[in-house]
Amino acid sequence: MPSAPSSSAPSRTESPPRVAVLADSDTRWKWGALTARRLAPGASPDGYLLRGRATPTPRQLAEVGVDWTRLAEVTGPEFAAAAGAARYDVVLLACVGGAVQALLHGLAHAWRGAPRRPVVVTGYVGVVYEKLADGLLLRHGADVVLANSRHDAERFRAVYEGVGAAAGSVTECALPFLEGAPYGPADPEVRPYTVVFAAQPSVPDRREDRLYLLERAARHARLHPRREVLIKLRSRPGEHTTHVEELPYQRLAGRLPAGLPANCRLVYGNMGEVLDRADLLVTVSSTAALEALHRGVPTAVLTDLGVREQLGNHHFLGSGCLASWDRLDAGHLPKPEPEWLARQGVATEGAFDAARRRVADLLAPPGPPPLAPYYTRETAPGYLPGILARHGFAPDGRPLPGRAAPPAEESRLRRAARGALREAARGAYRHGVQRVAPVIRRMGEL
Repeated sequence: MPSAPSSSAPSRTESPPRVAVLADSDTRWKWGALTARRLAPGASPDGYLLRGRATPTPRQLAEVGVDWTRLAEVTGPEFAAAAGAARYDVVLLACVGGAVQALLHGLAHAWRGAPRRPVVVTGYVGVVYEKLADGLLLRHGADVVLANSRHDAERFRAVYEGVGAAAGSVTECALPFLEGAPYGPADPEVRPYTVVFAAQPSVPDRREDRLYLLERAARHARLHPRREVLIKLRSRPGEHTTHVEELPYQRLAGRLPAGLPANCRLVYGNMGEVLDRADLLVTVSSTAALEALHRGVPTAVLTDLGVREQLGNHHFLGSGCLASWDRLDAGHLPKPEPEWLARQGVATEGAFDAARRRVADLLAPPGPPPLAPYYTRETAPGYLPGILARHGFAPDGRPLPGRAAPPAEESRLRRAARGALREAARGAYRHGVQRVAPVIRRMGEL
């Protein structure tokens, strides 16, 4: 389990640093909130939600269990203005790569001429199995780029050094939600043997593949009537997620010819609480596999649909966890390879010590140097301006006209009307993805 903060880790002051966390989805909120708790124990961060289609609901926020001094929904320029005006010590950007890059330029503009500025931290929510170079270079310029394992730290530095960019920001740590009690086998007198299938919103993305996985989970439950099979879903209908599910398992479950057996059901909530009762975790490639492995819960990464980069299960090559439903039905329990676990950051003793030291060193006088992302108007003139514009910034980092913070005197009614309009737009987007797009796709296949 994660260790307590190291007593030898340096600190700039005795009081906890002031921290702001900006997140753009439910999973990134969880990562950002828990990372802030690891980097600044005892701090009460200010939370900001980047306005968009994936803004989390109150239920999703409550699952993280972190107290917040304030919580506000903002645009990119509004956050840059708030971070420029407030006296934060650390700003943690828990966002997609394009948003991070835009905010680095926006924050650089907001802090220009300031005697001191906060330390900027960013990283990844989970397994990095696609768009490695693209995502990393969009995050370059942050003072600390967190890598969740030794494996990732080596890859991250190689990408930065490969383009001639400074790689000193890459700091090895671990996923902040690797915690919880070590696994103990089920006591039949207390609870049944429990299999958890960790579903993912967009992996796999084909209807027939998702139906196949659902049917196999139900079949496993029928073959093992003394077991309980839980299908762990990321969100309830209507909630926002990082990826809008085109084919929610809730809807597919209602269309199974035989339905779900009595010992197989859909569940929600905090993954850690679900793992408290798990005896076997099954997934295609969810980060939940790392949570389970950290606790010692037997973990199976499915090969039924192939081992493919598109699915992300190729990341688990050499882990000892690859298995099929047929083998699991027959009683197979995968055994992870210790060396693979060590390289993937699953053992987290003292994992955040180096990150805390780096933040403290940067906060020490004279403070961090000006932000210097690799992408500039000179290195990426055909790429960077479009990224900045999508998030409300001009090529020099200034807020685009009309995208800055709303006037302080804006009426409560007007704010409520704008909020209702945004929520309606999000609902329309989800409806288009989940209802209209599948119909159009099926019509195109006729």
